[in-house]
Amino acid sequence: MFEMLKEKRRLLIEAELKPVQGARFQPTGFADLGAATYKTADGISMLLVESAQSVANRLEATIIGADSEILPELAGLSYVRVRMNGASDATTNSLVEAHRINSPFIISDKDFQEEFKADADYAKGRPLNWQKIAAALFKRDVNSLLHGVFMANLEDGRVKFARALSGFIEASGVREVVSGGVKNNPMDPSGSIRAQGHDKDVYSNVPYQRVEYTAEKITAFFNLDLGLLRSYALGDSAFDLLVGLALLKVRRFLESGLRLRTACDFDLAGALEVTEPTGFDIPDEAPLLKQVQESISAVAGMFNDPPVPELAVKTVAK
Repeated sequence: MFEMLKEKRRLLIEAELKPVQGARFQPTGFADLGAATYKTADGISMLLVESAQSVANRLEATIIGADSEILPELAGLSYVRVRMNGASDATTNSLVEAHRINSPFIISDKDFQEEFKADADYAKGRPLNWQKIAAALFKRDVNSLLHGVFMANLEDGRVKFARALSGFIEASGVREVVSGGVKNNPMDPSGSIRAQGHDKDVYSNVPYQRVEYTAEKITAFFNLDLGLLRSYALGDSAFDLLVGLALLKVRRFLESGLRLRTACDFDLAGALEVTEPTGFDIPDEAPLLKQVQESISAVAGMFNDPPVPELAVKTVAK
């Protein structure tokens, strides 16, 4: 399915989007900054609708179920589950932890850390063998190779893998839509009547300003670094799994995950366009899923046995 990609440098994808209703939409906002607006060199007004960090999180979420575990149809993919005891009895895993396999709840396990270092041929004061480290990551958490990982909690923090799959959404020809509203207290607009023991200033009428945007064009962009995946030298079956999984995530995000916020709900305005390499068409979700399932079986020997080991981690409250 991906034969023509095996010698290509990258796979670039674009998808034009449109609001599902009306013309207005609410972009992502940043603390102390608000919406990220800017101009191109030729003066076109632009807006960052969704950042690379946010799109990465949304792509990851496409294969995770309501129980924070891998969806049943993708059983067999490698990741690490953690059962806590002590201050917390929660369960977590490398799919949902902010730093994936670098989570302190995972990498703090001494046996896990030593086994990882042995597989990765990792030692302080010695050059890194990136292909062995990639194989060690693939064995334990295949998604870390797609979405990147910075193992700051491992020894001297030298292991860092960039995202192989990245994406963002931006809008061009944008204009502000300024509106407003008010949070009403129908009983006491002054806010002087308060619940005993809760004396925060949240009671009175509170007017607010709201800024949304319209755009001439909204585009989602995705970049899959094929050269980076090949550099890991994991073999054709592992390459096919990583590419198939990446494209499955892109498909699912665009077809079912575009309600980004209450006032930011998009739909596809046309077909996905591959801008590089020319001549490659992205399969639909069903054949992609079938390919990924077949690839999981083909690389099963490269994963942990079982593919989802479970660690027990003692937790304390501080």
